[in-house]
Amino acid sequence: MLDLVIDNALVFDGVGHPPERLSVGIRDGLIEQVASRIDQPARRRIDATGLWLTPGFVDIHTHYDLEVEVNPGLGESVRHGVTTVLIGNCSLSVACGEPADLASIFQRVETLPAELIECWLRQGRRWQSFAEYLAHLEQLPLGPNVAALLGHSALRVQVMGLARSVGGLARADEIAAMQALAAEGIDAGFCGLSVDMVHWHKVGGVWAGRALPSHHADYDEYAALAEACRERDAVFQVTPNPERSSSVWNILKLGAASFSRPPLRMTLLSALDLDTQPALWRIYAPFLWAYNKLAGNNLRMQTLAEPFTIVSAGPLTPLFEEFPTGVELNNLREARERRALWQRPGFRQRFASDWQRPGMKTFHRDFSRIVIVQAPTSEWQGRSVAEVAAAAHRPPIEVFIDLLASADEDFVWVASSANNRRSIRHALMAQRYILPGFTDAGAHCRNLAYYDGAISLLRQAVQTGFLSPERAIARVTGEPAAWLNLDAGVVAPGRRADIVLLDPAALRTPRPEPLLVNNPALAGALRMVNRETRPPVCAVFVNGQQLVADGQPLAALGRNKAGRLLARRSPIRGLAAVRQRYRNRIDDLNFDHGLTDYWDIFVMKHRRWPNIWLHVLAVFIMYGSAALAAATLDYWWLLGIPLSNVLGQFGHARFEATHVDGRDALFSWRALLALTRLALLVVCGRYRGEIARVQSLVRR
Repeated sequence: MLDLVIDNALVFDGVGHPPERLSVGIRDGLIEQVASRIDQPARRRIDATGLWLTPGFVDIHTHYDLEVEVNPGLGESVRHGVTTVLIGNCSLSVACGEPADLASIFQRVETLPAELIECWLRQGRRWQSFAEYLAHLEQLPLGPNVAALLGHSALRVQVMGLARSVGGLARADEIAAMQALAAEGIDAGFCGLSVDMVHWHKVGGVWAGRALPSHHADYDEYAALAEACRERDAVFQVTPNPERSSSVWNILKLGAASFSRPPLRMTLLSALDLDTQPALWRIYAPFLWAYNKLAGNNLRMQTLAEPFTIVSAGPLTPLFEEFPTGVELNNLREARERRALWQRPGFRQRFASDWQRPGMKTFHRDFSRIVIVQAPTSEWQGRSVAEVAAAAHRPPIEVFIDLLASADEDFVWVASSANNRRSIRHALMAQRYILPGFTDAGAHCRNLAYYDGAISLLRQAVQTGFLSPERAIARVTGEPAAWLNLDAGVVAPGRRADIVLLDPAALRTPRPEPLLVNNPALAGALRMVNRETRPPVCAVFVNGQQLVADGQPLAALGRNKAGRLLARRSPIRGLAAVRQRYRNRIDDLNFDHGLTDYWDIFVMKHRRWPNIWLHVLAVFIMYGSAALAAATLDYWWLLGIPLSNVLGQFGHARFEATHVDGRDALFSWRALLALTRLALLVVCGRYRGEIARVQSLVRR
């Protein structure tokens, strides 16, 4: 007997195929059947007529490392259809290092509530190794599935101690120790490693105002950690320093492949349409195509589905970490200390100078676009600082400083600094080498709320048509899961029953503004959240267990274990094995196809008939050119051989975007024999049967 059957849903498989009206049968947390009709008895049946059934969404960038310890249900993500989260981003994790040191890092960089930090510290650390930490995660009553990156800052704290880790370079023996720990962690089950170079990510506590430990590494240290990932085809997540162009070049050098080494599976933050750099977005697509397709690398950038809007409580805002006087304000925990700082001689002038200083910045600092949400004078609410200043006949910077100095956190203001042009935002989300999902879920609790990032992408796709629904769903389910090498994001027999039921009509309603609420899960601390009167998410199932009904989390969420720890789907080790894996991939996402015979892999790369016929023509040109050259002794005929190669490459570029290995493209015996066999089977009318045979062997 099946545990659950969902009937009559419009089913999206998560890999981009057109949806079909089907029924889905679930047993023991797995999808057992996907069929037009399921007559088998079931303990429960749901009639999903009028609803979409999709895989659960995969959130590729969260900072739930601390929250999962005290609130393992992670309801703010699950209620929006997220069934898999990736933690450990931006060099931050709690897998190693002293808890008090890690707490000060998390609290400052991710502006987590003090209540959450204190609750975690009271619990204490219950693991002594990476394997024990992952086992600890597995035994928590998780809501979503959790996959983890190992944070470089945590590694530095473990090896060097906090004081030295935020003070300078590591010794050679310390780099070797970090590399060994990174390898140990990945072998234990981490998906990879994250590093961070952003200058405004600061440490709190005793070393308040210092950049994160990861920021203080040199190229040799980053390269050693990248090598541990490369040897295992694990994920290497990195955030460059926008103030140093050299950091970008170093990152590209880290990821580069060659004939002697495979690519590094690298993800880079972030592909945003910055207001301060309005032409930068044009670079992303051609650069990523050249870096990945021409140079043979494996880089994905990340983007956000919405304008990048931050709500700030007076001077306490991540936007101020970008300049020295802003850092000084963020260093102070009490309002009275900040008010005293404003009174110091010269501080206001220094703040104004920092604010107006030219140069590279990510926040526009345009007072006409800084809107007052809350202020001592109620009629100012909803107006920009520039408007208030103009009415008072004062410079905007003076009005802004006065509000910060007098009202402190009671002055609430909002500003958006990226992704404000809808058409460009859509172009970024649709780009092949950019993953939508830079949500920062769990971080900056009072500043932003993008827990509904996947729903936002679907909403925009449905309302504007910039992506078909099936492509939009694949972008936040099967595609990120495949690239991260996780068993998630696909509706198919044998796969995890991580499922979302959506009301498509609700996707046509506007996205509401986030709300600030007291969150009981965080000991009553304030948190910005996404709420809707008509939620598009009707139900959420994680490993077959229902956690959300009618858009509301159920009592079981965070009490009963539903989610699992997800390790890499196909762990491997050694450069030779990784090189072979890349050489035999079907396309940019399809590595784990289960095929071992090269001919079978070749067939999966040649299934579209325009491409197949071009390859048959190329084979005839290749052998014909060689025969004519031999018969006439006119070796100019041999120019037909490279022409045949170009014809095959054109077939893939135009009709079938599958992977062509560089050595096979130039020459390899296996490619020559496979091309010859393809042409013979096509001429004999037997190739269509080969396609059907091989497709039946592919692991879904």
